[in-house]
Amino acid sequence: MTTRVMQEASVRSVIVLTAGLGGGALLAFGVFLFAGPPGLVELNLGLQGELAVNTSLSLVFFVQHSGMIRRPFKAWLARYVPDYFVAAFFSIASGLALILVVFVWQESSYVIARATGALRWTIYAVFLLAFGGLVWGAVALGGFDTLGLKPIRDRFKNRDQRSTELIIRGPYRWVRHPLYLFVILMIWAYPQLTIDRLLFNVLWTVWIAMGAWLEERDLVMEFGDQYRAYQQRVPMLIPCRISGSSTPT
Repeated sequence: MTTRVMQEASVRSVIVLTAGLGGGALLAFGVFLFAGPPGLVELNLGLQGELAVNTSLSLVFFVQHSGMIRRPFKAWLARYVPDYFVAAFFSIASGLALILVVFVWQESSYVIARATGALRWTIYAVFLLAFGGLVWGAVALGGFDTLGLKPIRDRFKNRDQRSTELIIRGPYRWVRHPLYLFVILMIWAYPQLTIDRLLFNVLWTVWIAMGAWLEERDLVMEFGDQYRAYQQRVPMLIPCRISGSSTPT
C-alpha cells in the first residue's frame, strides 16, 4: 500500500469519526436540551448519588473541552499528529464526552417547577428562537467549522489556510460571544425544572461564562489591540449596546 493511499485512508477514517461522533453528539445534545435526557441508563443511586454522577459527567466534559481547546494543548498534540488533524481530534474527544453526558445523565423525579399552557409554549418558542440565533451567529462567522474538518479539506485540496479574521457582524455587533449566549438561553428554555435540570443549568451556565472569559485571553493574544478595542465597544455576553461596525475588521 502506497503512502498516498495510507494517508487517504487515515483521512477518511478521521472524517467519518469526526462527523459521526462530533456531529452525532451535537445532535443528541440538542435533543437533550429540548426534550430532556433519554433515560437509557438508570443507576438507581438515590438523589445524592444521581447528582454526584451528573456533576462528574459535567466535569469530565468541562475538563476535556476547556483543556483541549487551549493553545498549549493544541501545540502539544501537534507534536504527535499532523497539525491539520488537531481540530478534528478535539471534535472526536468532545463528541465522546458529550455522548457520555447525554446518555448516562440521571434524571430526578423531584420537580421544582413546571410550566403549563401558554407559558410552556412560550418557553419552547424561546428555545427555537435561541436555536435560530445560534444558526445566525454561525452564518455570520462565514464558513464556521463546527467539526474541525476544514484544515483537513484544505490540506488535501492544496488550499492555503486563510488567516483568521475578527468578525464583527450579525449578532457579534451586540455581544462578543453570541453563540454562548444563545446556548445559555437554550439551556434554560425547558418547561420542567427538576432538581437534576437545575444542577445542569447552573453548572453549564457557569462553565460557559468561564469559558468565554478564558477564550477572551486567547483572542487578545491573537488579535491584540484590535480585540481590546472590540472589548471596549461590545459587551461579552449580555447585550446592552451595538457596535457600529457590521463588517469583518
